[in-house]
Amino acid sequence: MNSQVSICAQQKGSSASIEPLLRPVPNKNPLHLVSTHGQVQIHTSTFRGSFSIVLSEALRSAGLGSKVLISQFLKGGVNQGPMRGINLCGRLDWLRPAIETCLPEELSDENLSLKRKSEEKAIKDLWEFCKTRLIEKKLDKIVLDEIGMAIKLGFIEENDLISTINNRPSYTDIILTGPSIPSKVMEMADQITELRCN
Repeated sequence: MNSQVSICAQQKGSSASIEPLLRPVPNKNPLHLVSTHGQVQIHTSTFRGSFSIVLSEALRSAGLGSKVLISQFLKGGVNQGPMRGINLCGRLDWLRPAIETCLPEELSDENLSLKRKSEEKAIKDLWEFCKTRLIEKKLDKIVLDEIGMAIKLGFIEENDLISTINNRPSYTDIILTGPSIPSKVMEMADQITELRCN
């Protein structure tokens, strides 16, 4: 209301006191962008096959421009390996080890043969590829499917996974899926989703 009176008084040539209409803004520190901080997410269950939720999240992230890597450690059948991955959406790489079939939750004595050694090598090759991609700092999100089972079966060392999580780029999300996630790894999680079968 005072500003309208001042303007009207100025227009009529009145000598009423003129208050400044705009006041200077005090200097403030400029805004700083917050750097993104990747999370460790775990999707676990007592049964295998809880992957569809994580896959849809990975596809959505890739569709929105994130660089995503999915590694399914115990799923075979397509004889893929790290160098023959499938690319989806231009930004999502999907890998499986170069093995003939999907591996069971428990290994029988017959699986402790030469075939097991080739499976172990294929899974370790895939794991080393994943670690290399993390070190290159070109991933926004990595999904390690059935990594807990791979540890339980002796293909991957638990301490190696813990070290990899601790030394990843700070902005990279890591999603671990499947049963048998070690308790030390569970303690590192920012989010744990447990699927239950009723």
